[in-house]
Amino acid sequence: MSEKSYLMLVLHAHIPFINNDNNSQLEENWFFEAVAESYIPIIKMLENLINDGIKPSIAISISPTLGAMLENDNMEKKLRRYIESRQKLCEQELANCRDEKILKIIKMYQQLYDQAAEIVVKYSGDLITPLKNFQHNGYIEILTTSATHSVLPLYGRQEFLNAQSMVSFEDYCDRFNKNPTGFWLPECAYEERVNLSLKSSGFKYFIVDQGAIENIDNNPYIAYATSKDIKYFVRDFKSSMDVWSARYGYPSNGVYREFYRDIGYERDLEYLYPYTNTNYRVPTGLKYYKITDRATELGRKELYDYDEAFIQAGKDAGDFLNKTVERAKSISKNNNERNVIVNCYDAELFGHWWFEGPEFLEQVIRKIRYERYPLQTITPREYLEMSDNFKTMDPEISSWGENGYFDPWLNEKNDFIYTVLHELIVKMVKIANRFKNQDINNITNRTLNQIAREILLASSSDWAFLIYTGSHSEYAKKRFYSHVSNAEKLMGFLNEKNIDEAFLTKVEKENYIFSRIDFRVFCSDQNF
Repeated sequence: MSEKSYLMLVLHAHIPFINNDNNSQLEENWFFEAVAESYIPIIKMLENLINDGIKPSIAISISPTLGAMLENDNMEKKLRRYIESRQKLCEQELANCRDEKILKIIKMYQQLYDQAAEIVVKYSGDLITPLKNFQHNGYIEILTTSATHSVLPLYGRQEFLNAQSMVSFEDYCDRFNKNPTGFWLPECAYEERVNLSLKSSGFKYFIVDQGAIENIDNNPYIAYATSKDIKYFVRDFKSSMDVWSARYGYPSNGVYREFYRDIGYERDLEYLYPYTNTNYRVPTGLKYYKITDRATELGRKELYDYDEAFIQAGKDAGDFLNKTVERAKSISKNNNERNVIVNCYDAELFGHWWFEGPEFLEQVIRKIRYERYPLQTITPREYLEMSDNFKTMDPEISSWGENGYFDPWLNEKNDFIYTVLHELIVKMVKIANRFKNQDINNITNRTLNQIAREILLASSSDWAFLIYTGSHSEYAKKRFYSHVSNAEKLMGFLNEKNIDEAFLTKVEKENYIFSRIDFRVFCSDQNF
């Protein structure tokens, strides 16, 4: 195999913006579960590797909405309470259990939440800090994505695409104290206007799905340059699928933990209430059974054995590397270029959905080092820095969604979103153009900036996706229309020249994201 073959691992971390005063909101658990079960285990994995002298060289994309929640003091307090509630639930489960096999599983969860609590204390609740330090010392690279994770090709106005990319660029600068280089296209969704917005914002590269070049006779294992001279990498579908697919990939192995059987759906609600603070069924994170096999009903699953599962994770890591080496060999036979196999995953796959995922990932990186696999992990920036000759080729319109286009985010269930947003964006562009050079007072400026926030938040891809899947669709519609309503009401204040400052202050507090946003990002001419 040529020494020019590399393995690029890219994890994309995203949660929609959530900020509730009510402590029992179901949707906040999405954030708490992801932090405790995925983000903290990934941070711990990186610490383990670095402490053993191994440079991970992986890339992590952190959405601006997730970054804002990770830095929010109120969410930090709630996260601490969430972790503490799980620690107490583990204690109660231990006190009630008489089955030695289940006791062993409960102690595993106890260790998981104890570790989460330790990491939160270690970094004073700011989980951006360790990631920032890892990047500063060259161990990882951090990317960003569009401001509110909008599927950019679905919006008709270039001004909106520019706003999404410009706000995310500035947000990254504030959070990580440096300019971003890489941009994660939400859902790997690309069309040529995205190229223009990234260029104007200052991004240097992005990643597309393999379908973006499948109709072009070219090598998907190198970086290319667009006609605007922005570099891009191509996600390898097959190797990503081996890890990602819960039906055909490694996570489908019967020894791994069953995600869908949780004690939150089995214990009495009265028993669970002190730990969940709800009167309805929610997952607790405590799951005692293994997949067994797909044909086995949930109630008949066999007990989980994490020793067996973690051994299997090591085996699957080895299998993944063997397949990657073979793929690299076949690539090298056909060209003389510096090849890179790009694997992209949602970060929440590792730990939350696939409980053994962080162990798998750590073993992949360790085995490359200790078992001398002829591979090298590399970040996008590292690859670009050692390359200087990029073939110019514009990718085709595509995404990593169903059928390679935009089916989950644009269909008969959710297409109403885009009609509403298009009208709102057109109004916002007109307002921004109208006020951009005016000498406006503070309250008018605040109103304009808040309208910009509300429109960005309304366009989150999460609302369309949840409506499409039917999972929490009513919540998604409520969130979408609340942001639309806020924007329309604030626009009405401007038209009437009578701003309700109490209402403005209320929505500023609720949707505090992007503290330095300037409404002029929606201007047709952004030279301001």
